[in-house]
Amino acid sequence: MSIVVTGATGGFGRLAIEALLRRGVPAAEIIAAGRNTGRLTELAEQGVTVRRADYDDPASLRTAFKGASRLLFVSGSEVGRRTGQHEAVVRAARDAGLSLVAYTSAPKAETSDMVLAEEHRATEHALADSGLPHVFLRNGWYIENYTARLPVILEHGLIGAAGDGLISMAARAELAEAAAAVVAGDGHEYQVYELGGESHTLAGLAAEISRASGRQVSYTDLSEEAYTEALIAAGLPEQMAAVLADSDRAAAKGALHVEGDDLARLLGRPVTTLASGIRAALPRPAGG
Repeated sequence: MSIVVTGATGGFGRLAIEALLRRGVPAAEIIAAGRNTGRLTELAEQGVTVRRADYDDPASLRTAFKGASRLLFVSGSEVGRRTGQHEAVVRAARDAGLSLVAYTSAPKAETSDMVLAEEHRATEHALADSGLPHVFLRNGWYIENYTARLPVILEHGLIGAAGDGLISMAARAELAEAAAAVVAGDGHEYQVYELGGESHTLAGLAAEISRASGRQVSYTDLSEEAYTEALIAAGLPEQMAAVLADSDRAAAKGALHVEGDDLARLLGRPVTTLASGIRAALPRPAGG
């Protein structure tokens, strides 16, 4: 059995490959596929096969998938272009006759009105129509979406537009580990996994950061429009700012609240707590 992982140069794909290796999948049976193969040298040195795969280059996808039996299809990052790109991946996977495609989707993709869910829903439909055995990994929000901004949050507080909506947050590494468990395991065909960790409001997240850091952090809830403007003022491109603000709008209505224990079951252990994730990400004191 050989497993190809797309997006291997990105954080999620790389973590998934590392999880496959920890699970005992031989390096020679793993294909790391990404646009910039020069960033995959370390994996190649471990015996992992490295191939170029560009979602905008169908020929590269067919070459990357050749001889593989399973695919961990990590969704692209170019919001607004992903439907066409993902359809190219599905066609290449079908042509390769893969026995399983595990796709990283979004929470409640089939019913969510979140802008980010639209392209994921289209991809799920393309996979369902392809006839390929598939599984949908509907990943919840990464804890890192917030902990990556901890220095700014500690200095200025947390802002958003999610109201009292619960957001299920999980460590990216654990979502990647769950993906590895699925693509390397058996009995997952045609399953839909809603994957999330602890659920908190953004006010609750601010309280957790306060407890972990010993500094008072407040949450300021804004309108969707005001949050978009604040993100643009912070330097985000207008389109991305609008998408993130829309995600908060949808979160206020429950779009990012993941119920159930799918992630813990796939991991075979409890999910890392939000408090632990925050503590691990806190800036270390100088000289510490």
